[in-house]
Amino acid sequence: YAWDANEEYLFKAMVAFAMRRYSSRSTTQISNVLLCNVTDRVSFWFVVTDSSKNVTTVPGSEVEAAIRMNRNRINNAFLLSDKTLQFLKITSTLSPPVEPSTPAWLIVFGVVLCLVVAGIVFLIVSGIQKHKKKNKESTERENLEEKVEVTLENGMPCEALDLKAGHINGVFAADDERFTSL
Repeated sequence: YAWDANEEYLFKAMVAFAMRRYSSRSTTQISNVLLCNVTDRVSFWFVVTDSSKNVTTVPGSEVEAAIRMNRNRINNAFLLSDKTLQFLKITSTLSPPVEPSTPAWLIVFGVVLCLVVAGIVFLIVSGIQKHKKKNKESTERENLEEKVEVTLENGMPCEALDLKAGHINGVFAADDERFTSL
């Protein structure tokens, strides 16, 4: 926004307000705040004079303390923040950066450790399942072999011959006359 005589008046009024509030003196007037070297970029320096003597200036430490105490009110009057309204030699009222209660490296370490543990548990559980499945398949094969003796010849299942019962192979038991003798 444009910096004009009205804005200067508001700034002087806010500084006078801050000085009155800080020092509990009701003698500080707007006329006691002097602006010097005002530029187009809205940069200037100011001096606060003592109203009782009108010649001496108020010590800089008092002015700094008054502005620091009322900085929020001054910022709000101009709709600015500590980043946009700067007072040289007066530290901003920004809160210090928030430090987490847990260091970042500990969070990363915890995540990596959880992933490693989850991977190890997955490998152990899958190994146990494979082992159980393999044992189950081998016992099922043994049970099937005991129950049904099926042999495969040329990819086709054939019944096993029970030699004790005396099965006769029908191919050779048929008429011997059909075949020529050797």
